[in-house]
Amino acid sequence: MFSSSTLARVTLAAITLSGAVVLTSCGGGGDFGFGKRFPVSGTVTYNGAPLEKGSINFIPDDPKGTGATGAIVNGAYSLSTSGDNDGALPGKYKVTVSAREDASAKAKADFEKARAARKNVSGTEELAVIPRDFVIKAESEAKSLIPAGYGNSQTTNLTAEVKEETNKLDFKLTDTDAPPEPKAAPKGRGRKR
Repeated sequence: MFSSSTLARVTLAAITLSGAVVLTSCGGGGDFGFGKRFPVSGTVTYNGAPLEKGSINFIPDDPKGTGATGAIVNGAYSLSTSGDNDGALPGKYKVTVSAREDASAKAKADFEKARAARKNVSGTEELAVIPRDFVIKAESEAKSLIPAGYGNSQTTNLTAEVKEETNKLDFKLTDTDAPPEPKAAPKGRGRKR
């Protein structure tokens, strides 16, 4: 007869093995239900120079598809679908590239200026956390470092195809070939009643 500790170990082993079989058959192992992704990396230049910073987004042509994103640092990027530079699913994509001024430095400067003015009036020290309204204002005023049409899915002229292999996709942005600026949404208009 089995002892209770031996029976417990056998039961635990059977449960663990069953769980591994279920995970494998359900596409476990980091797949997260997306399917097999392939490495995508490359460079982004603007008027012949590496784009110092920004973001790149692959928007699938298939409305049911899953997109991928990446940060651009010193002209280089690699894509992630679910994190850890896991690549992108095979298929055709629209590509957007955005690069904006650093809004955090402006938000901090504006807040420090306002804080100094309040300190002189009230004589009290305030917290050094930058309030959200300063950050939102700075982000809305940050200028695009490249033509804004590249960063809009409706106006971009950049496309790519991810193949079932390691993909190296480079993008050469220029002022000459820039897509049109996106149309701004009308401000201050409410719904008609």
